[in-house]
Amino acid sequence: MDDSDPDPPIEQSLGDALRDAGHTVATAESCTGGLIGSLLTDVPGASAYFDRSYVTYSYDAKLDHGVSREHLDEHGAVSEPVARQMARGVRDQAGTTWGIATTGIAGPDGGTPEKPVGTAYIGVAYAGDWGTATSATTVVRREFDGDRQAVKAQIARAALTVLAAELEKVT
Repeated sequence: MDDSDPDPPIEQSLGDALRDAGHTVATAESCTGGLIGSLLTDVPGASAYFDRSYVTYSYDAKLDHGVSREHLDEHGAVSEPVARQMARGVRDQAGTTWGIATTGIAGPDGGTPEKPVGTAYIGVAYAGDWGTATSATTVVRREFDGDRQAVKAQIARAALTVLAAELEKVT
C-alpha cells in the first residue's frame, strides 16, 4: 500500500467491518484460485473473521461442495446459479455469517460471445439469524479486461467490494 493513499485497501476496511460486526466469512473460489482468501489473510488479525477457503476449480470440486449437477449441465460452471449455490454452500458448510464465491473466465481462452474472457459471477450469501427470514444471496455479473493475472485480481477485489456493500446493508 502506498503510504500517501488515505484509504485503506478493501481487505483492511472489510476486515475491520467484519470484526466490528462480529461476523465471519468463508470463500468458495473457482477462477480466483484462492486470491480472495489470500487477500483476507494478508490483514493481521484475520483469524477473528476469516474461517476457510475452498478452491473449487473443477466441475467435480463444485459438485463436492454443493453445486448441483443440473445447474452445471444447464447453465455451465460460469453462471449465476452456480455462483449462488457456491456462496450458499460455503456459508452453510463453514457455519459462517457470509459466504463469497467466484466463478468466471480468466483467459486467455475459454470465452464465448455470451460469456467473453473476463466474465465473472460473484456470489455473496448472508446467514441471518434463525427465524428472521433475513438470509439472502446476491449474485452480480461483471466483466473485466486484462491478462489472466489482472482479471483474477480484479475479480477478487470486486468480490470483497460486493461483500462490503452487502455487509453495510445488514449492519
